[in-house]
Amino acid sequence: MQEKEIIQKIETEIAKIQPFMMSEGGILEFIKYENGIVYVHLGGACASCGLIDITLKEGIEQIITAAIPEVKEVRRID
Repeated sequence: MQEKEIIQKIETEIAKIQPFMMSEGGILEFIKYENGIVYVHLGGACASCGLIDITLKEGIEQIITAAIPEVKEVRRID
């Protein structure tokens, strides 16, 4: 799969996750995809939440890597 297609799939998955994040006062923003890693920004209520890393690794990362095998990891950028 070409990088452009992977990015489109990432954006689709993030769009599916976004309503849940927003319902909790959070913001999930796709920043970039590079070398199998998706970089996102977590803002709003997420920025001050003590569970931010669990949400990222056990929620967002699992959803995205399950849907898109080319993605190996999801990292946050502040």
